[in-house]
Amino acid sequence: MLNITEDLKNNKYPKVAGDASFRNFYRIKIKNKKYILIYCRKQKKINLDQYSKVNLFLRKSNLLAPRLYELNLKANYMIIEDFGDKTFFQLMKKNNNRLKYYKKIVDTLVKIQSIKINPEAKKVINKVYNVKVLMKESNLFFQWFATRHVHKNKIRIFKKKANLILSSIFSTINFPNTYFVHRDFHVSNLMSYQNKVGIIDSQDALMGNPAYDIVSLIDDVRIKTSSQLKQKIFEYYLIKSNSNFRKKISLFKNDFDILSVQRALKIIGIFNRLYFRDGKKNYLSLVPYTWSLLHHRLKNPIFSKLNAVFDQYIPLEKRR
Repeated sequence: MLNITEDLKNNKYPKVAGDASFRNFYRIKIKNKKYILIYCRKQKKINLDQYSKVNLFLRKSNLLAPRLYELNLKANYMIIEDFGDKTFFQLMKKNNNRLKYYKKIVDTLVKIQSIKINPEAKKVINKVYNVKVLMKESNLFFQWFATRHVHKNKIRIFKKKANLILSSIFSTINFPNTYFVHRDFHVSNLMSYQNKVGIIDSQDALMGNPAYDIVSLIDDVRIKTSSQLKQKIFEYYLIKSNSNFRKKISLFKNDFDILSVQRALKIIGIFNRLYFRDGKKNYLSLVPYTWSLLHHRLKNPIFSKLNAVFDQYIPLEKRR
């Protein structure tokens, strides 16, 4: 009989690489079979309970997500299927032919986006990625980065100007928030398991714009890819996905760039928060590349006013 709390105190289980959440991951054995133990004392409703519900929803939709074996919110843990350690991030680091892996992932994403968001699905995926949520997330940039790099006498007006522009830009997003959005769909959250794409870290899923998850994949801050590869992935996605995206390609590309900028701002804020609040400094090494992705997408003319405000209040040398 397992005594999870006592076993964790005694360091009985080997720790598995985790993420930026409050969860800790361990590999355990029960009757010689391996499982993943997730232990979490904070935000259990989303990190444990919601995670189990989204995984079940994905499995019912014929997608590969971890099977739940035990959920004990009172004792702060859940036990799920072990997909091993082979992420697509690790595969791509060892193989120069990354496009074949990206195509396999895109095929999975297209399958995810074909899920019908019916009343039953809305009971699980019950939040919408609307302008209010986009603004709340991008505000992490102002809260955790800008306050340390903009003069304290100017931060309020900088934030006000930038937020007015961002709100206006977010309101121009064309495609509807009617698609399943994983919200962190990148190669470190995708496992190569049984020759399939295993989907993990899905607890933050909601209904949103179809461009968001392909943005997460192409403009992934954890793995550097060339502009040529990014374009090939984008083109393959358009071929395999909804034909309406190809018919309105300029509108879809605008949505892509807008959500890429929003996501980069959020990530810079989160990585700074992880350092200043939680003492996790390893994420700071990803900030320079995040800035380069942000600058690249800001070249779209729709961001001309935002660029002007950034130039006025944050010198280029501080954007790293």
